[in-house]
Amino acid sequence: MKSVLLIGLGRFGRHMAQKLNDLNHEVMAIDKKEERVDTVLPFVTNAQIGDSTNKDFLESLGVNNYDMCIVAIGNDFQSSLETTSLLKELGAKTVISRASRDIHAKFLLRNGADQVIYPEKQVANWAAIRYSADHILDFIEIDEKFVIFEVVTPNEWIGKTISQIDIRKKFGINIMAIKQGGKMSLTIHPDKVLKEDETMLVVGELKDIQKCFHI
Repeated sequence: MKSVLLIGLGRFGRHMAQKLNDLNHEVMAIDKKEERVDTVLPFVTNAQIGDSTNKDFLESLGVNNYDMCIVAIGNDFQSSLETTSLLKELGAKTVISRASRDIHAKFLLRNGADQVIYPEKQVANWAAIRYSADHILDFIEIDEKFVIFEVVTPNEWIGKTISQIDIRKKFGINIMAIKQGGKMSLTIHPDKVLKEDETMLVVGELKDIQKCFHI
């Protein structure tokens, strides 16, 4: 369980508050608007109405006592930038800030953000890949180079063993797990025969997975 200072309670901030609550973290939620604060009260440990660009207000929160501070301000980049900078100045351990554009991300990182969340871009990338190919069910970016994909088993692989398709040697891709009927098996044997009603979780470089599965 972590203690989290969450600043900015728009749609993204509210979803963040709900999920952090589901994960049993302690959340202090902050926003300038009273109605936004009232909305998240059922999901947070505590909440206050206040201006996060006010140094005295932020200092009164004891920001250095939180395991992480999340700046979820979406529509006011100047406030997001000032808040990020002040948090770091006041000794925040970890500052994670939301960006809506590439240039915003660069400025936030230069002004104290330890990490940047880019929800619009990340969701757009996910949706573009997920829905532009019928055989792609999900994917996760590990970093700029490596990804995990859940893919439908190609027809030409059905009835063959993992050693026979040998995608590690041919494409540099590893099969992490096999899913069938909503159940996942992480024990992958070379003599495992692939079936029609199974999907696979594969990991590798994006370019290799794109080539292997014709994405």
